[in-house]
Amino acid sequence: MKSRLHIRNRFVLLGDITLVITSVLGSFALRLDVTQLPFYFPAALTMCVVALLVKIPTYYYFGLYRRLWVYASTNELRLITVAVSTASVLTSGLMLALIGLGLLIPGMPRSALGIDWLLSLVLIGGSRFALRILAEQTATPRDGKSRRALIIGAGDAGALVVRELQKSDQINLLPVGFLDDDPAKQRQHIYGVQVIGKIADLPDVLDNQQVDEVIIAIPSAPGRIVRMVNDVCRLKGIQSRTMPGIFELLGGKVSVNRLREVDITDLLRRDPIKIDDRLVGSTFSGKRVLITGAGGSIGREIARQVARWSPAELVLLGHGENSIFEALLELSENFPALPIHPVIADVRDPNRIQEMFQQHRPEVVFHAAAHKHVPLMEANVEEAVTNNVLGTRNVVEAANRHEVERLVLISTDKAIRPVSVMGATKRLAEMVVLDAAHRNGRAYTVVRFGNVLGSRGSVVPLFKNQIARGGPVTVTHPDMRRYFMTIPEAVHLVLQAASMGQGGEVFLLNMGQQVRILDLAEDLIRLSGLEPGRDIEITFTGIRPGEKLSEDLWEEGMRFQPTAHSEIYRAAEEEQVDSVQLAQAIQQLAILSNQAETESLIRVLDDSIPSASVRSSPPPDMTSIV
Repeated sequence: MKSRLHIRNRFVLLGDITLVITSVLGSFALRLDVTQLPFYFPAALTMCVVALLVKIPTYYYFGLYRRLWVYASTNELRLITVAVSTASVLTSGLMLALIGLGLLIPGMPRSALGIDWLLSLVLIGGSRFALRILAEQTATPRDGKSRRALIIGAGDAGALVVRELQKSDQINLLPVGFLDDDPAKQRQHIYGVQVIGKIADLPDVLDNQQVDEVIIAIPSAPGRIVRMVNDVCRLKGIQSRTMPGIFELLGGKVSVNRLREVDITDLLRRDPIKIDDRLVGSTFSGKRVLITGAGGSIGREIARQVARWSPAELVLLGHGENSIFEALLELSENFPALPIHPVIADVRDPNRIQEMFQQHRPEVVFHAAAHKHVPLMEANVEEAVTNNVLGTRNVVEAANRHEVERLVLISTDKAIRPVSVMGATKRLAEMVVLDAAHRNGRAYTVVRFGNVLGSRGSVVPLFKNQIARGGPVTVTHPDMRRYFMTIPEAVHLVLQAASMGQGGEVFLLNMGQQVRILDLAEDLIRLSGLEPGRDIEITFTGIRPGEKLSEDLWEEGMRFQPTAHSEIYRAAEEEQVDSVQLAQAIQQLAILSNQAETESLIRVLDDSIPSASVRSSPPPDMTSIV
């Protein structure tokens, strides 16, 4: 690649000396008749000396010899204007002083001073920008084999991309047009490149013009735009890439591995859910609120959202001291006036839970403490039972004893027709909450949703780490499908359920259609600015123990009905729970957990849940966890 032309500033200085003299002599020549020039020639020479002594140091003071003029822009133009004007004012002042002292010929044309300012501005400024023009023309000419690039986005980022493509022969890309949805930009030219249509016109443009590559130059482009462009290019067999903006690089939004930062909502393939603030605010304002599992992704987001509504106090309960400490620091900084009480406790310890309820007297409880990783729970059945089932029983019994007004259990779609230990234990936890609601008549409800994008241990962080390492991205099965939602959406559903629940309901979120994990992986790779199969490989590892190809949000044949919120549904028929049989099953599970009777635990889980088939899952293979 040929270097950009650079002119040393010592040569710029020599050029300025010549231009200063030319400007002074030119001002006299423009002002006077030819017959008058000899008479005023001594004054012109004097002004040349004065101008050199004043202007050159002034230009130096303003930094005109500390610039790379091949990159001159409007900022440099303003600097030149100020420097030249200052130097001309000083020169004019000295010349007028010399005239006043009688050291110059009286009657010297004072208008020559103004003409000199104009000429200096043109000559000094013109010489600098001539250097930039000369530098740009010294680039190696295109050899006719350049690839043709179509730019998506005619904003600042698009203009920067086009400018760089035009100046750099190493990239070997020639910009041939823009696509932009702004009506005011249609048919306009940017650096000589025309806006030839809107983004929706991409298929027609690719059919009718020779385009070798498409560059998405909209750093803030939503996922649907990036996905649409990539899908069209893939169908047409044309390469596409996403360019991050300079401000994103400087702001740290693009990591050193050059991947575009992905907005989690880009992966949903639907619009995010909105929250009904009025209903939620009236439920939590002035209340004492307890959150179990407050150090986890869901629990911490619940704490953030509840804190907005000025509860009387917020109790953060968790087993991991580090995560509770981090949550406490964040909330204390953002809500300094809110009384926050961190509690390090295990929900499996009934005495500690009763003591904590006695001390803080919560009025609203969010029970988010649970083990959630399916393969790990297959290999740790006792832990899943004691934490998810017995821990939930302890929290519900304490809530009953201390007359908690509202309790919401965070559940999962894996609790429906469970084939995994985790799903079965969460279904039993649901039954514990619903049984308590039927017996005490209080607003104890269950919230059931699918996979949460971006939560700790979820598939998105795993995929992002694999992409950052260069792949491969591991998917269990090409037909694996899941419901997905974001953390704020999950918490939105929880808060709305807490607001609307009267007792014994199971709430569900309208999460659209299930998304193939393979599609999500490909979306994540493309939204990172890469191409699946070319830049990042995808490999299939096989279904893990306890997993199903797709999940359900309700039992087969169960009806659901709308609620006051358009995107939230509830099961039409309340689930009937036999309190005696449930108590017996939990007592058996408690005994078998202490004895580490894994097979018997699984048998009791299957027998206690009519639709469960946990025993059908193969033994856990810890090599296939991810």
